[in-house]
Amino acid sequence: MEKVNPVIDESWKTVLGAEFEKIYFQDIKKFLLEEKQKYRIYPPGRMIFNAFDHTPFDRVKVVLLGQDPYHGPGQAHGLCFSVPAGIPKPPSLNNILKELQSDLGLVPPVSGDLTRWADQGVLLLNATLTVRENQAGSHQNHGWETFTDAAISQLSLLRSELVFVLWGNFAIAKRSLIDESRHHILTAVHPSPLSAHRGFFGCRHFSKINNLLRQQGVNEIDWSLS
Repeated sequence: MEKVNPVIDESWKTVLGAEFEKIYFQDIKKFLLEEKQKYRIYPPGRMIFNAFDHTPFDRVKVVLLGQDPYHGPGQAHGLCFSVPAGIPKPPSLNNILKELQSDLGLVPPVSGDLTRWADQGVLLLNATLTVRENQAGSHQNHGWETFTDAAISQLSLLRSELVFVLWGNFAIAKRSLIDESRHHILTAVHPSPLSAHRGFFGCRHFSKINNLLRQQGVNEIDWSLS
């Protein structure tokens, strides 16, 4: 069996190394190679593990879970809900930034790039790490969820006092992977325009995260993006 050696931050390679040896991960690589011959795939290959590279395992403070990458040109760069500078902000991200303003008084930035959060310890993790152009969910159930579930499970097992932020039913279903005696969990409906008015707006998760970090004596997240 061919060894898969993905380019990913060394701290995660240490924790998740066993996953790269498993058949399902070989299958992911094969699937992606086949997909790239027929379709445009997002994000670019060098950005698939961006969330892990910007937030090393031992520096994670907060885990924010998304479902799969944006599927429009130029949008996905490996961080859930985030888009690179210069790319229009999708509706869910606009709602996240509206809640940020309501909660902490931070004026929504021009850019929707959330890299600054990732660099402070917010793991912006999608359950599926790739997608076919213009086809939402097209790479679900091809193995990525097994890998990202392993990442969540390892964080739950080996770290303590992390804040897991679960927005929407898909993310909330991941609750079963988290040891609630060791970690904090915040839940709300998804920030999508279809549901945000049913409890995302007003959830005040940004201030709640910082309160939980402060209680541990851990540096808070500076949520400002501009």
